[in-house]
Amino acid sequence: MTITTVRAVCPHDCPDTCALLVTVDDGVATAVRGDPDHPTTAGVLCTKVARYTERTYHADRLLHPLKRIGKKGEGKFVRISWDEAIDTIASRLGAIAATDPQAILPYSYAGTMGLVQGESMASRFFNVLGASQLERTICAAAGGAGYKYTIGQRVGTDPEQFQNAKLILIWGGNPIASNLHLWMRVQEAKRQGAKIIAIDPYRSLTAEKCQQHIALLPGTDAALALGMMHVLIADDLIDHDYIARHTTGFEQLKVRAAEWPPEKVATTCGISVDEVITLARDYGQAALRGEGVAIRVNYGLQRVHGGGMAVRNIACLPALVGAWRQAAGGILLSTSDSFAKNKQALERPDLAKPVRSINMSTIGDDLLREASPEFGPKIAALIVYNSNPVAVAPESGKVMQGFAREDLFTVVLEHFQTDTADYADIVLPATTQLEHVDIHSTYGHLYMMANNAAIAPLGEAKPNTEFFRLLAARMGFDDPCFRDSDGTIAASAFDSSNPRAIHFDWDSLKRTGWQKLVVPDAPFADGGFKTPSGKCEFYSAQMLADGFDPLPTYIAPYESVASNAALASKYPLAMISPPARNFLNSSFVNVASLRATEGEPHLDIHPDDAASRRIGSGDTVRIFNGRGSFEAKARVTDRARKGLVVGLSIWWKKMAADGKNANEVTGQRLTDMAGGPTFYDVLVEVEKK
Repeated sequence: MTITTVRAVCPHDCPDTCALLVTVDDGVATAVRGDPDHPTTAGVLCTKVARYTERTYHADRLLHPLKRIGKKGEGKFVRISWDEAIDTIASRLGAIAATDPQAILPYSYAGTMGLVQGESMASRFFNVLGASQLERTICAAAGGAGYKYTIGQRVGTDPEQFQNAKLILIWGGNPIASNLHLWMRVQEAKRQGAKIIAIDPYRSLTAEKCQQHIALLPGTDAALALGMMHVLIADDLIDHDYIARHTTGFEQLKVRAAEWPPEKVATTCGISVDEVITLARDYGQAALRGEGVAIRVNYGLQRVHGGGMAVRNIACLPALVGAWRQAAGGILLSTSDSFAKNKQALERPDLAKPVRSINMSTIGDDLLREASPEFGPKIAALIVYNSNPVAVAPESGKVMQGFAREDLFTVVLEHFQTDTADYADIVLPATTQLEHVDIHSTYGHLYMMANNAAIAPLGEAKPNTEFFRLLAARMGFDDPCFRDSDGTIAASAFDSSNPRAIHFDWDSLKRTGWQKLVVPDAPFADGGFKTPSGKCEFYSAQMLADGFDPLPTYIAPYESVASNAALASKYPLAMISPPARNFLNSSFVNVASLRATEGEPHLDIHPDDAASRRIGSGDTVRIFNGRGSFEAKARVTDRARKGLVVGLSIWWKKMAADGKNANEVTGQRLTDMAGGPTFYDVLVEVEKK
């Protein structure tokens, strides 16, 4: 018997990107634990990834290629060989491509965050094929765009500095559930006397443990940031020297902020005037004392009509008070642009032809569109990997209708028979993270990570890369890039010509598992923003050129009581559907122990809203609007502010009693910038079943 320890990485869509140590006993992975030496992971894993062997060896794991024999959606398949699967796929795609390859669409996102098993060989294949491009905007596009207009790059405060801050704003996130290792540092700061403030419509697990919770209305975060600017400027709680040397547009900003007195902000946000004033003063006074004031802004608040602008507004605050001077000051949205990824080597965009783009958040409408000069060819084939769109895409009644088209050829690469796999013509078994090689940058810390294969692939499972190699060969694509091994791809992932990139040896990185980027402790202490002006841009000429207001402003939600009275007369409750603690997007829902802990789909509703509808805790309720409906068990609680209901998500449809989930009621309208989804810009009504 041989027992070894293999260095690996958590592949899931989480900022923590944990370093894993996998115990392998005679070829079988028996345990997964956090690397105690990795400064972010510190030996601690979330409840989900701690059970990763349970997921890898799950009884329902897909181990062989399958061909559909029933109606789409029934989930009836028979086993076939890989040769038959590849032949079938190549034949169908070849016939479609002969007419117009843009009728073929890839659909993928962050089922793995790995740069190899994500979009490397897949992008090469679709570029050569000439398939439509997918706009992968479903998570972070709007906030990233607003942040970059202001700061220049998705870089910010080093997460390892948060424990040294004296004031921390957790804005639009629930790190206990979705950023556990940052939360550990926030808790350390709290033990050292820091004040922690949560800004969130919902009193989440995180908000409950903060000293203060500001429960604003969904979609009004931009207004609160403007109100803070108003108070900071009016009370002269700003850093004049930093503003003069490292920002542009302050005089224009001052005029704009004057339009947002605390009384107007309080009315817009549904909070008190005192909350607006006190928040701004706490923030400004701490910064001017030279204390670290840090903002952790997360993606929840940007999933509304004005989501990009909201993040932009918040990103202005650190420069206004000079918070960037301190290593423990500033703001963190993402660290992703700290990693100089070599997209040319990974994805070979030089092989691409000019083609149309389709936004992944409007897949429901787009699958139902006929061919037209404006749209192009009707979508005839979908290749789905690293995603579960039938569960996660908005307005899923339309998504299901599109996937049910008998004339749509659908291939799904998966670990399990998900809601989406039920609609496939061909299902292919994919390897899990323990069975393949990968390399990871991160968006929540500053360590590059190497993933080693701990075990051989189970059954006939293959890495995504190998599927696309086989398909490329069968379709006659002879570019040498299709012969690159996974190790070769991983070794080329980062651009060594970039002075901020890691200069690493792939073999060495595989042995060590992780390596930290060399970056300044305080990235903008002396300015150096990667904007066109080199400064933090309160006024952005680029935004004006792109058709946006060049100054921070407030963009009302599409759907709210204040912005859409006619709709609110029918559907008077705002709804958000943030992540459930025991799931990660739609991953892990089928792990019995995690699903048992989560229980069943619930809807949190305020006592006043429940009473007027004669709803009690434990009642089955129907949540509905003009797009659809789903059912859940009511939990009557003041954790949901009045006028708001909260459905923690996202459940597989087949594992809910009514076969539906929260995306029945979400819409396909897009954010103000970058084409992001508006999952939290929703009005509904709730009734007792």
